[in-house]
Amino acid sequence: MRIKKAVITAAARGERLYPVADTIQKAMLPIIDIDGLHKPVIQIIAEEAFASGIEELCIICAPGDGERYISAFASLRDNLVKSYKGVDWAKEEAEKIDQLLSRIQFAEQEQPLGYGHAVYCARDFVNNEPFLLLLGDYLYVSNLLQKRCAAQLVELASQENCSVSAVNPTIEHQIGRYGTLTGKQLPGNTGVYQIDKILEKPSLSVAELELQTPGLRVGYYLCFFGMHVFTPAIFDILEQHVARDGSNILLTPALQELAENDKYLALEVKGNRYDLSKKLGWLQAQIALGLAGQAHDETLTSMVDLLAEANSRKAL
Repeated sequence: MRIKKAVITAAARGERLYPVADTIQKAMLPIIDIDGLHKPVIQIIAEEAFASGIEELCIICAPGDGERYISAFASLRDNLVKSYKGVDWAKEEAEKIDQLLSRIQFAEQEQPLGYGHAVYCARDFVNNEPFLLLLGDYLYVSNLLQKRCAAQLVELASQENCSVSAVNPTIEHQIGRYGTLTGKQLPGNTGVYQIDKILEKPSLSVAELELQTPGLRVGYYLCFFGMHVFTPAIFDILEQHVARDGSNILLTPALQELAENDKYLALEVKGNRYDLSKKLGWLQAQIALGLAGQAHDETLTSMVDLLAEANSRKAL
């Protein structure tokens, strides 16, 4: 199974980042990437996909946002070319933006009908092929030097010829933020599970009864990492949910049906996810990217200086 296409869901308006996200798409807000350069979030996510073998990309966006993305990236590219003539890094970044614009398209989610509906909007783009699904407000840092988080997922899905979701063992007090699952570890495949049951943001009491996974540390559960590879079978399931439910189509119930009717695996990805939409999520993601990349020393020095300042104020 060859995975050539990726979908990024970015239709939400970003209420938690108000008022800044009311004037600019939250996915266009800048952050310093592991290469030490400021980039829009959506570009960092796209480069995660391209570095994992993806050739074509579709962004699911709110009405009118497609043109805004294109205009913003074109302006960014032009500024790089004009303002940094003869500067190698600027030329390379401008070429990356050109490549992004040549390999990207948009599908609008006309109404905010839920995450499952947003994924369903990519059906025509996917065109009966397997695809990588990424969230527009998650950034990822791999623990493997030469293999991105998405590449780990794509590799397993290609080998096993089936849908695979990335998961991370997550401490119990955080599971109410994520889709959480349980399953049986495949013999001879550490960190790979055949999915049995999935619940969306379960309470701890429910998780203790229904989502314990043998082999995990006590107090930890398998939670979604924010990236998946799906076969086109997911769209047949979502189509039924869209026809039946109409107003708020969740993805998790469709994934439970997928697990019941198809081969569907979970992979413990070697890396970490950072949710930009949660409180202080942007700060956490920036520190993680800084420490993982070329700005490591500068990031570490800044953190030490800030902690020293905070400690001095506390002592007064």
